[in-house]
Amino acid sequence: MTAQDTNLRTIQPKPWQRLTLAEYVRRRNGVPLGDSRSLRNMLIRSFGAGSFGQFWQYWNPIFGYGLGKYVYSPLQRFLPPAVALVMTFIISGGIHDLVTMAIRRSTAFFFIPWFFLLGVGVVIGRGLNIDFSERPWLVRSAINLSYMLVCLAITLLARQQFGIS
Repeated sequence: MTAQDTNLRTIQPKPWQRLTLAEYVRRRNGVPLGDSRSLRNMLIRSFGAGSFGQFWQYWNPIFGYGLGKYVYSPLQRFLPPAVALVMTFIISGGIHDLVTMAIRRSTAFFFIPWFFLLGVGVVIGRGLNIDFSERPWLVRSAINLSYMLVCLAITLLARQQFGIS
């Protein structure tokens, strides 16, 4: 191994699974954890993402770090990556529903189906190699927002159809 090989190896980024939370947030937001520009950067990067999967790499990096480390990584050890990804979205939806139920003090079954659809959208987007990164930011943000709103509309229609409040 040459000195050049050693230098190349040391400058390659760590896989995200080995990053600390602070390193992960800096990589996703471009600013340190707790920086006043974090929210702005998260919104600009998420909505300006070139794919549905990339959107979720930037959205809520603190929660994303925990989901990746404690849900997705263990699931992908025994499930195909696409199934592990959708299951991670479902579990995230379950966590959101539990918080909603704790606050409302009544059952909620809203986020699980919505997040299921969002996860399926990511899998389909990856499978079809959907990439709109060459489009202007405003177009990318409209596509990403539309994707979330369509999934939300389907969820709301299904809840209405099945009489779930």
